[in-house]
Amino acid sequence: MYKAAFDKLIQSGKIPNSFVFFGESSFLIDAYTKMISNIQDASILSFYHDEYDFKSAKAHLSQSSLFGGVNILIIKSDKKIQKKELDEFISLCEKNKDNMLIYAYYGDKHQTYTAKTFLAKQNTIVVRFFHPNHHESVSIVQNVVNAKKVNMDAYSISHLLNIHNGDVALACNEIDKLSIYDKKITTKDIEHLVSGLAEVSMEDFIKNILNKKEFTKDLLNIIDHGEDEIRVVTALTSYITQLYMFNIYIRVNGAPNAIEILGYRPPKNIVDEKAALCLKFKPATYYKIQNVLLESELKMKSSNVDKGAILLSTLIRVQTLI
Repeated sequence: MYKAAFDKLIQSGKIPNSFVFFGESSFLIDAYTKMISNIQDASILSFYHDEYDFKSAKAHLSQSSLFGGVNILIIKSDKKIQKKELDEFISLCEKNKDNMLIYAYYGDKHQTYTAKTFLAKQNTIVVRFFHPNHHESVSIVQNVVNAKKVNMDAYSISHLLNIHNGDVALACNEIDKLSIYDKKITTKDIEHLVSGLAEVSMEDFIKNILNKKEFTKDLLNIIDHGEDEIRVVTALTSYITQLYMFNIYIRVNGAPNAIEILGYRPPKNIVDEKAALCLKFKPATYYKIQNVLLESELKMKSSNVDKGAILLSTLIRVQTLI
């Protein structure tokens, strides 16, 4: 099951009492673990990584709650627990509806949990969480902004995410810092207040590449400020995808509509800038650039490679395609 289907199930109120969470997004795994286990007067036993002990975990689900509430067992680990142990926990939950199991797997060996036969006979929800796309990320941070009562619009949230290259966890962490200011938070405020911002913004760097300008000094600046080479590629991929969405929309409708394209309304000058830039490239060029970027990202994720050299070569190839 994926996040969208799980959200609908939660809204229906018809969820079981045992869950297996896994996938690419540690942030979403954490968020849903916290949300599902947020039950008043529950007795919670949590194991983190190497703390896991089968006997203690089983004992927790085998005993009655001291306060007549729910016994919740949470196991967070990047190592797989044995299937027979997991089955036993699920069995204890099926026998006693006052029990709850949440197994949050943070490792990258997902084959076990994606198999259709895995836990097929049990009444257990298995959810895979992918990295949220930009629109989903804006929505997640917007919820945090609303909860913290920060005066911040969707465009500023998008800018904050871009600074952190789409890392929702980092963006949400910044909201606490921004909540102390009793005013509307603008993009300039974010650039001034948010730590970790390189002297050259990622968006300006990307625009220089797409305008076929010299970029090597800016690239060194960004890398020196702690950016990972893979994140540079994914940021460029995201930006190219957004431009392609503008391109298609304008070709079909004649003019851009940021609300329909992005899901929020940036300032008019930003929309005009992207509309002008997107039309410089033909659909076939977008396709070629995306292939180069995806191929490079895959190479970088291999072991024992020079990511810096691959990144530089990739950016040069992108400019030759423009």
